[in-house]
Amino acid sequence: MGQLRDRMEQDLILRKLSPATRRNYLLYCRKFAGHYSRSPEELGEAEIRAYLLYLIQVEQVSYPTYRQILAALKFLYCVTLGRAWEVERIPFPRRPRHAFPEVVGRDQLTRLFGALKSQKYRALFLTCYAAGLRISEACALRVEDIDSRRMLIRVRYAKGSKQRYTMLSPQLLIALREYWKEARPLEWLFPGQGKSPFISSETARQVFRAARDQVGLGKWCTPHTLRHSFATHLLESGTELVVIQALLGHNSIRTTTTYAHVRTDHIATVVSPLESLALTQEQGAHR
Repeated sequence: MGQLRDRMEQDLILRKLSPATRRNYLLYCRKFAGHYSRSPEELGEAEIRAYLLYLIQVEQVSYPTYRQILAALKFLYCVTLGRAWEVERIPFPRRPRHAFPEVVGRDQLTRLFGALKSQKYRALFLTCYAAGLRISEACALRVEDIDSRRMLIRVRYAKGSKQRYTMLSPQLLIALREYWKEARPLEWLFPGQGKSPFISSETARQVFRAARDQVGLGKWCTPHTLRHSFATHLLESGTELVVIQALLGHNSIRTTTTYAHVRTDHIATVVSPLESLALTQEQGAHR
């Protein structure tokens, strides 16, 4: 994309979007241009629609990915190119029906982390689970964000450009110190290669998929599943929803209540309040 890419990057910075969002938007627009082997300046609504249909029908990308690709293209055409009419009639997709988030069991997590032989990536994904971070948030951590004195992690580049603090697990701190002794990162905790200052989310996902496949977990298991597992395991251990809400950085408690489901094996162990009533055998028969 050349000069167009540079202009778009400037626009993204002026809009004060997070580094992770800027990088994803630029990546998706570059893939759009590569799909046609032409500059987006030469493409219009017809090509955009055809590409989006290709993503849905052929690539079968997930709802969040498709939504972000469309947002990236809308930004490119509305802001950088100043041609809003090319995308203004393209609707955003309807959100799919809500489903309970998938969760990885503790034994499976142990096997999964054991399959990550790179200390760098093992530390990265341990951080995702131990602190409930999105993969983009974990990749963009700085060394100074690990506050071992207060046992907190500062999340600078959270969704919606909001900052928050989350817990720093003692066991995670040990793993991060072991990783730091080996890698000696200076500014970014998980530095990237080339022009990227930190690990890209896509590179991290590729490493995760390899480990996931090695231990026999299905495609449902993604880096974001570690965040779901963090919230669900906290809830199962008795942590209040409002605390989990703060750790995850949710604006609304309604979002956090997604995790208020309980696995069926736990449901079977719950004692009904009926058991506390002193009913006679005849009373129970007449109910």
